[in-house]
Amino acid sequence: MNKKRGLGKGLEALIPEMKTFTIEEELKQEEKILLININKIYPNIHQPRKDFDIDSINELAESIKAHGIIQPIIVTKRDDGYMIIAGERRWRAAKSIQLTEMPCIVREYEEGQLVKVALIENIQRQDLNSIEEAFAYKQIIDEYSVTQEKLADALGKSRPYIANTLRLLQLDERIIDMIKKGVLSSGHGRTLLRIENKDKQFILANRILTEGLNVRKTEELVAKESTPVKIKRKKEKKNYILTDIEDNLKNFFGTKVSILQGKKKGKIEIEYYNDDDLQRILDLLNKS
Repeated sequence: MNKKRGLGKGLEALIPEMKTFTIEEELKQEEKILLININKIYPNIHQPRKDFDIDSINELAESIKAHGIIQPIIVTKRDDGYMIIAGERRWRAAKSIQLTEMPCIVREYEEGQLVKVALIENIQRQDLNSIEEAFAYKQIIDEYSVTQEKLADALGKSRPYIANTLRLLQLDERIIDMIKKGVLSSGHGRTLLRIENKDKQFILANRILTEGLNVRKTEELVAKESTPVKIKRKKEKKNYILTDIEDNLKNFFGTKVSILQGKKKGKIEIEYYNDDDLQRILDLLNKS
């Protein structure tokens, strides 16, 4: 938990007047827990996370069936109901088993703070996939004019880590979706970035899945695909006069004869297969 608190302080330095919260703070604060109609609660519209693992939600739902909701979710009051600040997975799980009420802590947040709160809450989560993480980083950089280096310092990560995570957003949208769903790893994605053509990226991504390639094998595949193909030059057609001479010499010597023509000079090659054959050819030359 100390790590999360450190992350929060770092981000507070980047985003002025941003008060972060932790579970410990929730427990210390004497805030009233209210039971709110589950249909009046809705997700945070600024939530960076868009995809939730169905299996994980189902497991949580089974736990709620057995033990109830141990920890209340945090919401903020709006004209159209209560917007979730933290605890959307619990809300989704409770809704899936048709609970009618949720225990909630209601907190007041200005409209401008909601984006900040959503970013802080999500970026501190350890189960974000790399694409969600990249979108959260991009949102902070874009909205608060933060450099990658400052963001890295605030999060206790290296600048190359931040940069490599953000680069995943340059992939083909279909591959981004694969990484979000856990079908491909971020390592596969970073390797595919070496291919500029996005349609080709997608073709290789499908090949990775079909052949079950790990990241190392993917690197080998991409390296091979990235190597320029050498175009074989077509052999120039021989002058028909030389071809005719070549045929006459073949008939005369009774063996293969090649006339090789260069730009300024050429050569004649006469094949022989043993010493006797060589002597036979020499005798022909002496007679002529």
